[in-house]
Amino acid sequence: MSWETVQLDWNDAVATVTVDRPDALNALNEPTLEAMAEAIAEAEAKEARALVLTGAGDSAFIAGADIAHMQDLSVAEAQSWGDLGHAVADALESFPAPTIAAVNGYAFGGGCEMALACDLRVASESAVIGNTEIDLGIIPGWGATQRLPRLVGAETARRMIFLGERLDAESAAEAGLFGEVVPDEELEDVVDELASRIAAKPSVAMRTAKQSLNYSHEAPRSAALEYEKRAFASLFGTHDQREGMTAFVEDREPEFE
Repeated sequence: MSWETVQLDWNDAVATVTVDRPDALNALNEPTLEAMAEAIAEAEAKEARALVLTGAGDSAFIAGADIAHMQDLSVAEAQSWGDLGHAVADALESFPAPTIAAVNGYAFGGGCEMALACDLRVASESAVIGNTEIDLGIIPGWGATQRLPRLVGAETARRMIFLGERLDAESAAEAGLFGEVVPDEELEDVVDELASRIAAKPSVAMRTAKQSLNYSHEAPRSAALEYEKRAFASLFGTHDQREGMTAFVEDREPEFE
């Protein structure tokens, strides 16, 4: 499939979804969100072992949602708009392989929320991130009120959402939003290397690890621990479990499926 404002590229088993509206700082309108959903679904159908989300150009990851589209929405229309954004963010969060946000510039509002939905976030030194919706008279609508506190804690999340604070890359990393900050010109290479390392890991175990981590946010601790025990046991007898342990005992590199 092809789309006007989204690209899906492949490097072996790594899929990269690029929001391609650089003239609009990659702001998300309805066709772009729908294209993102389709691209993510295609990457899943083709069994990508890692997925990278980024933005085209040098200025923005995703500068936010399309405010011109939002300004005259009715309550019912805003509900549908919120549902669409949530569907894309949920697709990133539930994707069966790890997802990486390569934050290469502005990541405000809905752009920040898409980064929050990814498993890992790597930023360029020029990146700036924030939930800026309060200054538009609204609140985050694509998951930030739930995902942001898990990453940065309640106090920082409240300050970011109440004040619409924008954090530079280093400040965001110190807060826990970014796992790594690299020079602008190195971002693509660093993310490629990280995604390739992830893609080389055993896919079934990786998917199970992600599911277990996600479940920890949805269930009481006792239920989440029980889920982990079952998930751990379910991997025994798989090719990758036997290969990984045999390779360890034989002191060689494993050959995972």
